[in-house]
Amino acid sequence: MRTFDVAVIGGGINGCGIARDAAGRGYAVILAEQNDLGSGTSAWSTKLIHGGLRYLEHYEFRLVREALAEREVLWRIAPHIVRPLRFILPLHAGLRPALRAGLRPAWLLRLGLFLYDHLGGRKRLAATRRVDLTGPLGASLKPEFRRGFEYSDASVDDTRLVVLNARDARDRGAEIAVRTRVVSARRAGDLWHVVLRDLRSGREETVAARFLVNAAGPWVDRVIQGPMGRSEARHVRLVQGSHIVVRKLYEHDRAFIFQNADGRIIFAIPYANDTTLVGTTDQDFSGDPADAAITEEETEYLLATASEYFAKPLRRADIVWTFAGVRPLFDDKASRAQEATRDYVLRTEGAGGQAPVLNIFGGKITTYRRLAEDALAEIGAHLGTRGGSWTGTAPLPGGDFPVDAVGDVEGRLARAVPGLAPGTVRRMVAAYGTDALRIAQARGDDLGHGLHAGELRWMMTQEWARTAEDVLWRRSKLGLAFSAEASAALQARMEGLLAEA
Repeated sequence: MRTFDVAVIGGGINGCGIARDAAGRGYAVILAEQNDLGSGTSAWSTKLIHGGLRYLEHYEFRLVREALAEREVLWRIAPHIVRPLRFILPLHAGLRPALRAGLRPAWLLRLGLFLYDHLGGRKRLAATRRVDLTGPLGASLKPEFRRGFEYSDASVDDTRLVVLNARDARDRGAEIAVRTRVVSARRAGDLWHVVLRDLRSGREETVAARFLVNAAGPWVDRVIQGPMGRSEARHVRLVQGSHIVVRKLYEHDRAFIFQNADGRIIFAIPYANDTTLVGTTDQDFSGDPADAAITEEETEYLLATASEYFAKPLRRADIVWTFAGVRPLFDDKASRAQEATRDYVLRTEGAGGQAPVLNIFGGKITTYRRLAEDALAEIGAHLGTRGGSWTGTAPLPGGDFPVDAVGDVEGRLARAVPGLAPGTVRRMVAAYGTDALRIAQARGDDLGHGLHAGELRWMMTQEWARTAEDVLWRRSKLGLAFSAEASAALQARMEGLLAEA
């Protein structure tokens, strides 16, 4: 039986972040993910690295401070997939008081943005400023929105962040097992015996681990009650967040943040393939998180809220894609889903010589790296500390260039592979950073929309892609461009390559 120091259940951002940090400190690590990497909550975020402006209303100052500081850390270690993004917050000064009920006044917004600028030790991101919306920045909005604030956060390719953490973990010695279910995890003295089932072959293997990490996201309670065989009360509150992707709504590169009279906010964000991402919602969810799908009510809510701001109302016909995911928020007994804490809670159990387990509840993508550091403190307390914090300075794969040198990397790629279309150059650098130079030089057949055989091979051999969905919707967003027929052809090609392997 193979023995590891740490076994991680769950290949989302928290699990992969912990695996990376632990492997980098010299622990022997295995990670098991029952589906594709980042295919749960991590794939269905609003694609933001942000402090969480609205969390200030709930006095979550520690969470906001930590998240604000992480923006520039993640930008520095992954400048290809994390990009600064300016947000425009239109003001409702022209509306009658009765129509402004439930909306935050300008003075309160300015106070919140002042705190936002100063809580997290901002160094490179631009500060908040007032903006005139009567010109190009507000051209897509209704004419009553004449003024606003503009502040900084960042965008992220969420699933690629997961994959890059997994790649770096593997490069540092971790074993990453995808499409592998944890059937059982039971204590045997000071070890865990973990039964792993390869869902493709059906083969099972039992491994031993000195420390178990349950980072199963929305399935965390199911792991406790199923493989671990324990009957416990619910620890997480499942909250569904849904998004719509519509045809491009405006020409500039800013995002919008819109407040609604019900106290909630939504974003409109420039997205892939000339589209705009609009979301998110907050509603309680029950059932299997894998079955989450946008509801009619959520669709209507997003269309109606955005249409309160845009001069041209959004219609169902504008929607080109929708997605929904389930957030596993720590159950703090908040009355409304949008008020539940976004902070994480770590609980370690294992005393008197018992094998320890760390269960992770809640969290957000922005603070995954800090969560991993806290998890490593727990691991070190039980297994012995190995090394110190390191993930905030070591670049993720492909991120070994300065934050202001994206254009330089794009120029190097364009010169090295003259046949690449400009859009493909930008997409590949945004996905792979400096690794794009190696991938594109062995590009092979054109599979459509800038995807080449060499890139597909890279996704399959280096990034664990096994299906067309993995490639088109998680490793990239080329699914917005590929037809159903082209997707089926890609799936057939991948099945052929897997059969040859």
